[in-house]
Amino acid sequence: MSRELGQVMAGCVVLVTADRRSGELSTALARRGATIRYAPALTIVPHVDDERLIADTVALIAEPPEIVVVTTGIGFRGWVEAADAAGLADELLAAIRNARIIARGPKARGAIQAAGLEADWVAESETSAEILSYLLTENLTARRIAVQHHGAGADGLDIELDAAGARVASLVVYRWGPPPDAAAVRASVHGVADGEIDAVTFTSAPGAHAWLEAARSEGVLDRIVSRCRSGAVVMAAVGPVTAGPLQDNGIDPLVPDRGRLGALVRTLVGHYERLHTTAACTPAGRLQVRRTVALLDGHVLPLSPTGLEVLRLLVESAGEVVTRGQLLQILPGDSTDPHSAEVAVARVREVCGGKAVIQTVVKRGYRLAISGPSVSAAG
Repeated sequence: MSRELGQVMAGCVVLVTADRRSGELSTALARRGATIRYAPALTIVPHVDDERLIADTVALIAEPPEIVVVTTGIGFRGWVEAADAAGLADELLAAIRNARIIARGPKARGAIQAAGLEADWVAESETSAEILSYLLTENLTARRIAVQHHGAGADGLDIELDAAGARVASLVVYRWGPPPDAAAVRASVHGVADGEIDAVTFTSAPGAHAWLEAARSEGVLDRIVSRCRSGAVVMAAVGPVTAGPLQDNGIDPLVPDRGRLGALVRTLVGHYERLHTTAACTPAGRLQVRRTVALLDGHVLPLSPTGLEVLRLLVESAGEVVTRGQLLQILPGDSTDPHSAEVAVARVREVCGGKAVIQTVVKRGYRLAISGPSVSAAG
C-alpha cells in the first residue's frame, strides 16, 4: 500500500450501520484514516434460540426435500449449528444429502462444502433472480423445495416457487430485531442530513431499509437524498440486494463488483482516492483539501480551521491569484486590515513547506503553485 493510499480517507467520517462484522469493517476503514461512527440499524436474533427454526427443521427431516436452496453462507452454517445444538445436525445433513443443492454464490457454496456436502449448481451473480430463472426451466409442480434464508427473506423466491406449484419449506435462520441503540440511529440520520458524516456503509438490505425508515420518521430523508445526489455524502452497499432499498429512495450507492466486505472497503477507498477531494499538483506533492483536513503528499497537515479555509480557497482558485480582500472575507471577524490576511497566509505557508507551494504575487495577493492539472470535485 502506498503512503498516500494509507491516508486516503483522513478527515472522512464514516457511519457503519451494521451489527454483524462491524468491527472488521471499521478497522479496515480506520486503517485508511477514516473516523468511524457506529449506529447499527438492526440486531440479529441468535439462531440457536429460535424455536421456530428447530420446529421447521424437524418437519424437513421427517419429509426430506428434493431441492435445497442455500442463499447465504453464514445462514447455512447457522442452520447446521442450530440443528447441532438441538441434537439434529446428523439427521439434517442426511435429509438433504440426496437433494439437489443450489447455492446463491461462492460463499454459500463454501458453507455447503464445509458441511461435507456438494452444491449441484451455483448462481454466480449471487442473486435469487438467477436461481429462480434456473429453476423455472423445469416443471416444479408438487416438488418439495427447501429454501434457507436469513431474516430479510429470500427476495421473493419462496413466493415465486410456490406460484410455480412447488411445495416450499422456508427455513429462516436468523431474524432481525430492533437496533441496540435507537437513539444512536436517530442521531446518525440527523448527522448525515446536517453534513457531519461523509459516507454511510450498509451490509444488509434490512439494515438499509431500517436506517432509511429512521430518516423518514425523523423528517430528514429528503435532505439526505439531496446530499447524496449532490455528492456531499456517499452511500456504499455491499451488494446489489443491499443497494435495493437505497435505490428505491432515489439514492445511487457505490456497489462493489463482488459482495464482500473487503471489496466494499476497496470501492469506498477508491472513490475517495479518485473523486472526494479538491486536489492540486504542487511542487511539494499532491495537495488535497477535504471537509475537515488537508493532505500534502499523503500527510495530514496540522492546520487550524481558519488555515484550512485559506488553503481551500487557494486550491479552488487553481493557481489564479487570490487577493487579500478575498482572504479577509473568509477569515473570522470583520477585520479589513490586509496584515490579517498576510499573517493567515504565512501560517499556512509554513505548514505547507514555504514559498514553493504558496507564492506571493506582488501588489496583488497570493497563488498556489501548480505543477500539473488540478482536479476539483465536490464529492
